[in-house]
Amino acid sequence: MKKNWKKISTYVIVALVGAGATFGAYNLYNNHSSGEIADYYDYGKDFQQDQNIHLASLTAEGYPDFTKAAENSVHAVVHIKSVVKSSGSSGRSRGGTGDPFFDYFFGFGDKGGSSPYESQPSVGMGSGVIISKDGYIITNNHVIDKANDIEVTLNDNRKFTAKLVGTDPKTDIALLKIEGDNFPTIPFGDSDKLKVGEWVLAIGNPFNLNSTVTAGIVSAKSRGGIGSGDIQSFIQTDAAINRGNSGGALVNTAGQLIGINTAIYSQTGDFAGYGFAVPVSIAGKVVADIKEYGTVQRAILGVIITDVSVAKESDADEAKNLKATEGAYVNDFAERSPAKEAGLEKGDVIVGVNDSKIKSVSELLDQINRFRPGDKVKITFMRGSTTKTTEIVLKNSAGDTKIVKSTDGIAAVGAAFKTLSEEKKKQYGIRSGVEVAGVDNSGKFKKEGITKGFIITKINNQNVSTSEDVESIIKKVAVSDDKVLFITGFYPSGSRKYFAIDLSE
Repeated sequence: MKKNWKKISTYVIVALVGAGATFGAYNLYNNHSSGEIADYYDYGKDFQQDQNIHLASLTAEGYPDFTKAAENSVHAVVHIKSVVKSSGSSGRSRGGTGDPFFDYFFGFGDKGGSSPYESQPSVGMGSGVIISKDGYIITNNHVIDKANDIEVTLNDNRKFTAKLVGTDPKTDIALLKIEGDNFPTIPFGDSDKLKVGEWVLAIGNPFNLNSTVTAGIVSAKSRGGIGSGDIQSFIQTDAAINRGNSGGALVNTAGQLIGINTAIYSQTGDFAGYGFAVPVSIAGKVVADIKEYGTVQRAILGVIITDVSVAKESDADEAKNLKATEGAYVNDFAERSPAKEAGLEKGDVIVGVNDSKIKSVSELLDQINRFRPGDKVKITFMRGSTTKTTEIVLKNSAGDTKIVKSTDGIAAVGAAFKTLSEEKKKQYGIRSGVEVAGVDNSGKFKKEGITKGFIITKINNQNVSTSEDVESIIKKVAVSDDKVLFITGFYPSGSRKYFAIDLSE
């Protein structure tokens, strides 16, 4: 079965499906404080949602009746048109790959010109979901990625120009805002309570056919192995999802939003029975963070993990000692690891987070991805045949619990920094310098080509000796009139590099 899914994943049509709390890797500096162990959090309250729910009923023949759920949801699903003004000569849109499955995924690829060499705007079509009466809309990042203009059309044909509030490429989620009041909404449901085999509705605008509703069942939960994202924990459904559905709603029979339709498996680019949605437990937390902080607050356990089945296959000797048959096997730890500090060891198998059972890596990622640094979680793990529990305070990649807002500039550069030891300075023949300990895939450092291991010697002609020096300069530049970082440094190989980072974009 594993080999079959590996084969299937090579055909998955997915655009920028990323994930949040990468374990054992460095992400953005983020934080949220909490003194208690967190349980299910209703992120809908951050958007002042109306929680009046109309439950599904049965027809006279005893079949499920989806009419009320559809009626109460369809008005809150919008059509999104995004326009990217081309500046190149190739005619490719959104960094087109040349692969028609990617370039036309979910409706993207209308280049707007007859010649592939004409510099014409590219137009993309997708869907979105209104989640608050004052006009906040959740959609996929790839629906509006690099868009210069975003137009939203409601089910009653009213058109609005949307403002981009923020994006999170890792989870492929974006938050938009249109001006107005008393818009129809879909309330958040609890995707944790979904059961395999449960009826769901997919609502969106496939092939520009507005307000289309399709029905299916939940085929699987916590589905990983989809695309190339760091975190993957999708709801899989066989409800028909096609190009243009991206960013639309997956709702349960109570008319509650339980997922954002994001990807399909297909060899043709059209529906083939496999659709994937980001659970609202993840999407809701992402947009709540974007609304409150301007950036996503991510927590890490600081563990490098694999499925137990994979661990047993890769190491026969180790398999003899593993009594657990399911869970996330701890291979190693990150440099800053809350899990290691709490007493976990290599070879332990994580089998629970709070009251939720963990059967796989994707399920563990799903659980941790909904928390913020500073939150406390109860981790249940097996060491040999003994089951143990410990309480862990989640931290960010910097090893602390500071809140970072987008205006700080730290979130924008997307990097973690490490003060060099005197031994390292002597080895490199320098008196000062700070190491880039890790970079975030969506940050400006990564985009400009700065990678982990780069040694920063100067920023804006100022010597830097500690990580605090670097952070202080970045924060000051972010709120200054001239928002540019001129960075001088080198790689341990000896290659000197110069970078200019514009924080105003």
